[in-house]
Amino acid sequence: MDMILYPERESWNKLLARPCLEDDSLEESCRMICDEVKAHGDEALRKYTWFFDGVRLAEIEVPLEERMSAGKRVPEELKGAMALAYKNIEAYHRLQLPEKKVMEREGFSCWQEARAIDRVGLYIPGGSAPLFSTVLMLGIPARLAGCREVVICTPPDKNGEVNPLILWAAELCGISRVFKVGGIQAIAAMALGTEAVPQVDKIFGPGNRFVTAAKQWVARYGMAVDLPAGPSEVMVIADGGCPPAFVAADLLSQAEHSPDSQVILLCCDAAFAAQVKEEVARQMERLPRQRIVRSALQHSKCIVLDALETCMDMANAYAPEHLILSLKDAREWVPWIRNAGSVFLGYYSPESAGDYASGTNHTLPTNGYARAYSGVTVDAFMKKISFQEISPMGLDYLGDAIERMAAAECLDAHCNAVRVRRENLLNIGKS
Repeated sequence: MDMILYPERESWNKLLARPCLEDDSLEESCRMICDEVKAHGDEALRKYTWFFDGVRLAEIEVPLEERMSAGKRVPEELKGAMALAYKNIEAYHRLQLPEKKVMEREGFSCWQEARAIDRVGLYIPGGSAPLFSTVLMLGIPARLAGCREVVICTPPDKNGEVNPLILWAAELCGISRVFKVGGIQAIAAMALGTEAVPQVDKIFGPGNRFVTAAKQWVARYGMAVDLPAGPSEVMVIADGGCPPAFVAADLLSQAEHSPDSQVILLCCDAAFAAQVKEEVARQMERLPRQRIVRSALQHSKCIVLDALETCMDMANAYAPEHLILSLKDAREWVPWIRNAGSVFLGYYSPESAGDYASGTNHTLPTNGYARAYSGVTVDAFMKKISFQEISPMGLDYLGDAIERMAAAECLDAHCNAVRVRRENLLNIGKS
């Protein structure tokens, strides 16, 4: 990790640049694969699963017997851990269920009601790290929202099977349809529909740059997606009271996601930053995903600034997916945070807790999108419909304002829709 001391604000944009994700060939791959899936359906899915995953699929959907046997291959201790995570994730997301609130005025009322999105597709990464936790993070709010149909796409292993942990998590969430398809072709299948994979109304889930590019591409077909997301990232703001080993462990926990992940430390003490760097090197030697970590650390940084206030300003400029405030008085700094996907407070709040079991959702905006996007919530699986009911008294109360505004915009038919009703009221009053 590079160490940068007291950089000028003018250099922050360049200093905080993410790893370059631009790749012209990605867009061409998305176009080609989507076109082929649209034209040839399941045949195209089998072709690209063989090409990318080295697997010849007999069945695209996971058969019932494979799903039913998954539980036997999951250790009981892990089942208990997943049950605890399920309980906390459900409790946290249940708090997000919307309440109906009605605005009452002079003879009219307006309100909003939530309706679940009918069909949603969940993309679950399953390559070097099968993310069964993402099934819980997406499946639980989808169930709470009341989505009628939920399907999963996830890449198969070399034996053409889906990891049993993913299948067991799907069982916990009540998801019965799982498809052995990954990458660009999976996103295309859910967006366009094939003989086996149903077309959905919205696609959720993290993924590598290929999946991210595919989600952006299928938006051209009118497909809704959860949020823009790219490689995982964490920014840690630490004071000298935090053990350097804690900070190093947090940085490494994100660096092991992928070679293009980015981790950044902000602090106000160069000696402390040097200690963290030493701990990163020491702990890294014990990690099995060391090759991935080393690649990620090539574009990661330790930045020393003059004050914690400056650290907060830099954090807001970066808008990290994960922000860890490893500070003694972390809660006092909460009002400073404007841009972040998820925030972890204090010395004993590792980002890993949010990834798995504390209850908050780990599907979060990356690449600076936290400036404008939230992480996944129950709301993401719903849309809101507005309602209004206007009585004759209410229309009389609103009528002049509506007619004047419509006339000012030269929309005479709008004006007339009110006028004919008001004239009818007058006629009723004369009779």
